[in-house]
Order: sequence, then C-alpha cells, then structure tokens
Amino acid sequence: MTDIIEIPRYIAVEGVIGVGKTTFAKSLAEEIDATLELDEGYDNPFLSDFYQNRERHAFTTQLFFLLSRFQRQQSLRTHDLFADHIVSDYIFARDSLFASVTLSDRELTLYEKIMPILERDIPKPDLVIYLQASTEVLLDRIRLRNIKAERSISKDYINKLCEAYNQFFFHYTDTPLLVVKTDNIDFVNEPAHLEDIVNQLKRPIHGKRYYSPSPTAELDYDSAK
Repeated sequence: MTDIIEIPRYIAVEGVIGVGKTTFAKSLAEEIDATLELDEGYDNPFLSDFYQNRERHAFTTQLFFLLSRFQRQQSLRTHDLFADHIVSDYIFARDSLFASVTLSDRELTLYEKIMPILERDIPKPDLVIYLQASTEVLLDRIRLRNIKAERSISKDYINKLCEAYNQFFFHYTDTPLLVVKTDNIDFVNEPAHLEDIVNQLKRPIHGKRYYSPSPTAELDYDSAK
C-alpha cells in the first residue's frame, strides 16, 4: 500500500468524455486507500435522447446533472475530510462547463440563476487532476469502450468540450491543479504509469503543475496562481 501521508485528502479528477476519469479515479482510490465518489452520469434518463438531439434535450439533461451532482457533493459533508481520503471523478464546476457548450443563450441565462445558489456550500478539493487528451485519442477511447449512449457523439461535440475544458483550466485558480497529458498513458495495463502519478501527488503542488510521461514532452513545473 502506498504511503498516503503527504497525499492531498480530497482529490478530484476531471477531463473530457473518454479520457479515462473514472478508470483512473478507481485505480487511484484503490492505490491510496481512499473513499471513491463517482459522478454516475449514465444514471441520467435524458442522456441518450440528448446525444440524439442535443438542442431539444440539452436543458433537461443539464438540469438533471446539476441537481444530481449537487446531492452527491452534499453527501461528501458526511465524510470527515480531516480523516478520510476521498477521490472523485468530477468537480462540481464541470456542470457549468457542459452547460456553456450545450445550452442555448436563453437556457444558459436561466441555468446561471440556479447554479450560484447551489455551489455556495460545495466543498472544494485539496487538489484537482485534469486528464487531458487530443480529440482523436478521446474518440478512439469512446469507440473502444462502446457505450450505447455514446455511440452518436460527434467529433464536433468533443472538439467543443476540449476547447471549453482547456480554456477553463488555463484560467483555473480555485485549488492546486495537476494537468496530466494522457495520450500515451495506460493506467489499466501499465502499473508504472499510475505509480508515476502517485509520486507526483507526494510532491507539494502550488498553483499548476504540468506532467507528461513522455521524456520528449515532459513539462514538470509549478507556476504561481
């Protein structure tokens, strides 16, 4: 078992659909003996309809996600954050990210009246890990896992999500942030890749740190908030 003394207590994992958030969160939680908090996005009864017709079903889909995520985040308060380690496969702000891509201007105006009321009492993670990948890699992973609800996801939609996520995390300052380029990472079949990330977590992260396992592309530094 990995020594977790220096590892942040509450870690949230984020990234675009298909990047491997849940797989990584499960592996990390097991490795550091943490409680696992999952988004459970496929419980959304409107999701399949949304992928078939985004304009028609965007608002109901997003509203269900918002309220569901709010309830799950509130449940984190039942955990003793000073005693237990928690790994989540989402941050509450992801809801706003998707809303900015999927909702019409009128729908977004209404959404933005609801969201601030709910997010006031949401606990902040001690560290956010942003798993990043190219659109091509994301589409390949989506096809490989072959989830029925995702079969009609378009390249254009994934492109828009990538742009929204990259823009969001470029300006992100709410918590320490570790950005991990995952195009060449396989957390399932390469245990060393997970071990590398855990070792990153043992080093204090101030502001942002960028990490890639490729020797030719490694960006490993801290930048001030």
